[in-house]
Amino acid sequence: MASLTTTSTTSTPAANGTNYRGPFAIMTSLFFMWGFMTVFNDILIPRFKEAFTLNYFQAMLVQLAFFGAYFIGSLLYFIISWKTGDPIAKIGYKNGVVIGLLISATGSALFWPAANALSYPMFLMALFIVGLGFAMLQIAANPFVTILGPEKTASSRLNLAQGFNSIGTTIGPLIGGYLIFQYFAKTGAHGADSVRVPYLAFCGIFLVLAAVFFFIKLPHVGEGTIERGAGALKYPHVVLGVIAIFMYVGGEVSVGSAIINFLGQPSVAGLSADDASKYVSIYWGGLMIGRFMGAVELSEMAKARKQVLLIVIPLLAFLLLWIAKSAPLAAMQGGTGAGQSVFALWKDQFIQNWQVFKNYLPFVGLCWLLFQFGRSQAARTLAIFSATVFVLLLTAIIVGHTTAMWCVVAVGLFTSIGWSNTFSLALEGTGVYKSQVSSLLVMAILGGAILPPLQGKVADLTGNLQISFIVPLIAYAYVCFYGLYGHRVGRNLPSSNDQ
Repeated sequence: MASLTTTSTTSTPAANGTNYRGPFAIMTSLFFMWGFMTVFNDILIPRFKEAFTLNYFQAMLVQLAFFGAYFIGSLLYFIISWKTGDPIAKIGYKNGVVIGLLISATGSALFWPAANALSYPMFLMALFIVGLGFAMLQIAANPFVTILGPEKTASSRLNLAQGFNSIGTTIGPLIGGYLIFQYFAKTGAHGADSVRVPYLAFCGIFLVLAAVFFFIKLPHVGEGTIERGAGALKYPHVVLGVIAIFMYVGGEVSVGSAIINFLGQPSVAGLSADDASKYVSIYWGGLMIGRFMGAVELSEMAKARKQVLLIVIPLLAFLLLWIAKSAPLAAMQGGTGAGQSVFALWKDQFIQNWQVFKNYLPFVGLCWLLFQFGRSQAARTLAIFSATVFVLLLTAIIVGHTTAMWCVVAVGLFTSIGWSNTFSLALEGTGVYKSQVSSLLVMAILGGAILPPLQGKVADLTGNLQISFIVPLIAYAYVCFYGLYGHRVGRNLPSSNDQ
């Protein structure tokens, strides 16, 4: 093991009591942006499948390219950290964020020549580069958020930040589905051409954000040392946590990626791609509801205040989803309306959609109930919620029809706290290796590249997309194991039931 090299980092907020609410608020903009853009992949899959005449496995390569970049980028980061010391500790969180944004801007810009060439491999390459940028952002942002306060409330802060990520994933399918399936098709752009302008806009947004982060001041907080070597691997709970993140991300992305095609099955709902894309927004919106609830439940606020917020937050978020799904986007762009005002159309659709959302409301109530059983414990809550996802997917596989549709859509509510709780549990007690552990955990986002194509392969081999949900079902079974036991391996901790 190489020697330690002292840096100019400050002590952690937990040690000096510094309030970092401002920097935390700034960082949430990143979580929103990569949530908004990541969910666009679920829109790209059916569009590319149609435009390039792909089978399910080939279409799911979209996720392999994007999330595979997380693995490659994080692996490179880990190797550099092993050989020369933690790069983030050297260049600072702010510069790490700027670099990540510039890489993502480059990848987004490449969608233009890919669309001109009508080349599926070029699209995959562009997505790979975007993913490399996001890998750097994840490595910098996640540990930064966890150390902006006491370690025991790290799950609460990550859930709050991820809640803003979920706002992006909630509105992303609505806007993306309209732009790609309706607006650009109506204006003469078809197939792969319909994704060109949205990603050029992403490029501009990333460049603006890079400029903002370059000029603002962020505190340089950390452990105060740079450690060479692969010390993060000496913690068994970290190694098991890496596998848990792999399974969690793979399971979450697999379900989200399959929803549009799944709801289009005559045996399930028989929805068009445009209509099914709106249910993708409900799926990701469930993550928003659960993560904001998790931020409250896992915080140190007074119990009475928690209970009030655990009722108010899901109801407001549920209303936001209902309003967003009812938006008459075509009329807002001047496409249709039959003389009615936009607000009149919005009101009509809002009322009509009660028939949809009344089926979702009981799942929100179940989410509230399960948080009560979680007892404000990150590990216990992770185990309970992952077990619930297992049951929902098993029901969807066995039962089918409308029940299967809502079980799959409701998975978003209960997978919500998976990333934040697993990430914070794996980081606990790792000291100077936090950023290196973070790189390993971000590397495990590879699950989002491996499991969706695997699910697609199962669907192709069996000729049954419904049966293919066995892939994310197994993934969530492992995440449940990590919440129950895996996070304690190699550590002298009481079980989650005793905490």
